[in-house]
Amino acid sequence: MSADVANTASVPSKGSAGIGARQASPGTIAVFLAPAAVIYAGFIFYPVLRTLYNSLHTVGAQGVSTFVGTENYIQLLTHDSVFWRAVGNTAVFTVVGTIADVLGGLLLALCLFSRAPFARALRIVWFTPVLMSYVVVGIIWVWLYDYDWGLINLVLHWLGLGALEQSWLGDPSTALWAVLVTHLWKWLGFNMIICLAALYALPSEVLGAAELDACGWVAKLVYIIIPMLRPTLLNLLVLSFIGKMMMFDLVWIMTGGGPLWATETVSTYVYKRAFKWNTFDLGYPSAIAVLWSAMIVVFIILMTRLLRQRDRLEF
Repeated sequence: MSADVANTASVPSKGSAGIGARQASPGTIAVFLAPAAVIYAGFIFYPVLRTLYNSLHTVGAQGVSTFVGTENYIQLLTHDSVFWRAVGNTAVFTVVGTIADVLGGLLLALCLFSRAPFARALRIVWFTPVLMSYVVVGIIWVWLYDYDWGLINLVLHWLGLGALEQSWLGDPSTALWAVLVTHLWKWLGFNMIICLAALYALPSEVLGAAELDACGWVAKLVYIIIPMLRPTLLNLLVLSFIGKMMMFDLVWIMTGGGPLWATETVSTYVYKRAFKWNTFDLGYPSAIAVLWSAMIVVFIILMTRLLRQRDRLEF
């Protein structure tokens, strides 16, 4: 009796709408995939092709295009000092910001994992900036950095360090680092939560055995915790690296790329060349976008291959 019931349940009843995906005809699969394919082609594939096309042309008023070949790329690589300044600033953001992001998040997570005083309150305080939008974060720190009434200069003056007061976002020598500090303040909480989750997932037997062997805290961190957290840390490095290569929002809100290109990134420079300079030429900024995208892909491939030496990345 039970076998009959099982056989009846395994065979679709006549007229049932349940058709396995592997039994569907190519036409049925095409009908279901068509909406997603159309949306993908319209919003991803066409813009990419259009950008490549524009990068080889000078796009004039009313969309009139003149083929110029690789002239935009040659001009960009050989005569555009602002582009290379933007590349340098983006490199600082990417390298320094990525290392500080991951190390800072790990240190905060270790602090909470070791049950520091007020750990629950600190967890909320450190994670709250992650929930804020870039607009709110940017405005808060622009107020903090203000020369006349910003909190940072007021604290320096109160501590008797008035000589250090300055216009943090108005001075080209400090503007980039001021924006970078703001970015770290926003994202350290995110890295902290990821590292903290990984720490709590570590096998307690291993940590307990290390304590029984009288392993010091530093030795346990260096020889046990860090190696076991390696996949998590590598994933955070890759994600942070990609995000900072495309840095735009916070820079645009706080400085707009100034002063004197001191905080200009490649993303803000592309936007200015395309929409702020009123040149109506989308060819040159398209060339910047294509070249920078190619550089990002190359760096990601290199990083992925380097990091795959011992562990397989999981996204």
